[in-house]
Amino acid sequence: MSSSDETPEEVTVGQDAPETEPAQAAVEAVEPEEVREPDPVRDALLDELTRLVGDAIVGSHILPGKDIWVRVKPEAWAEVGNAVRMVLGARFFSFLSAIDWMPSPFGRQLDSDVDNRISGKPALEPQDIVTGYAGGDTRFQVFARVTNLADHWGLTLKADVGDENPSIETWTKVYAGADWHEREAYEMFGIDFVGHPGLRRLYLPTDFEGTPLRKDFPLLSRMVKPWPGIVDVEPMPGDDSEPAEEATA
Repeated sequence: MSSSDETPEEVTVGQDAPETEPAQAAVEAVEPEEVREPDPVRDALLDELTRLVGDAIVGSHILPGKDIWVRVKPEAWAEVGNAVRMVLGARFFSFLSAIDWMPSPFGRQLDSDVDNRISGKPALEPQDIVTGYAGGDTRFQVFARVTNLADHWGLTLKADVGDENPSIETWTKVYAGADWHEREAYEMFGIDFVGHPGLRRLYLPTDFEGTPLRKDFPLLSRMVKPWPGIVDVEPMPGDDSEPAEEATA
């Protein structure tokens, strides 16, 4: 009997032994999925809305016993609003607004990066955009709150809008009460609501420049200007100049 056929291959001392690949199922750790409590009312609501609008829904979040958020494609914004009102019975319109998820370049303490460099403070670290419930892919989002008073549930709908020239279809044809809410979002965030019957300023003067609720809009407190009609100018803190003399009649 030949020993070469049955004797295992010898391994020379100092030579690396052949590596064996462990079974992936035994080695790779599988993270358990988060399991939330059931919410029959909101689970059924999400299922019915999904049946109505299909893949127009791109994200959702349910807090059992409390609330539900649904994010939809921007091109389906008006369609979903109509389905929620006419089919699901959410006829009470609470509000519509927008949000800028970009972290403020001026920091949480109202100090800009320029101020930090002048004062010797460390520069501000850039921060990633973190969106709320149901996620988001853009800096700006439009969201609205509607309620079914008969069945006692509320729903927050959200949609992403583009970072450059953000726009979305108006809800005024679905909820008449969205009129002034969209006008406010238009002048404060610069979002165009396509098809709005009278998209014009609501609060700000006609010659106002900029969109004051965007995170990159300079805060007025950082641009101190004397009132044009003032006659007795007091020095600002830290200003060594003499106060102006009072004007005489």
